[in-house]
Amino acid sequence: MRVDIAWWDLDGTPQTIESLREHLRDGAVAEWSDVPGLRLKLWMADQQHNRWGAVMLWETDRPTELPPNRASQLIGRPPTHRSRFEVEATVEGAHLLARLDGLGPVFTATAPIPGDKSPCTNT
Repeated sequence: MRVDIAWWDLDGTPQTIESLREHLRDGAVAEWSDVPGLRLKLWMADQQHNRWGAVMLWETDRPTELPPNRASQLIGRPPTHRSRFEVEATVEGAHLLARLDGLGPVFTATAPIPGDKSPCTNT
């Protein structure tokens, strides 16, 4: 397995964390749901340092064809930092979530995930 991490420093760009959240709300997340070999993609925001990023966990090597990098298009440049790592070990802890899809501030206004029996909200 491999992990890709990308971070953008948003200072000096036309984008904000909220504008990039809105971009995810507008369908950018769904584009990644059928990417072969993608086990998990997490979008992240660092309010304190005004940064936006993503982590992608791949079963093997990532495919050559990926959805367009909309964050780079909106921000106007490639990531400030990009790293790639081999995964040395994995573990999935005990949890109450039926699925990880649809969690986070981007989905706060949406209905709970069908089948999710957790006491948590989608925040």
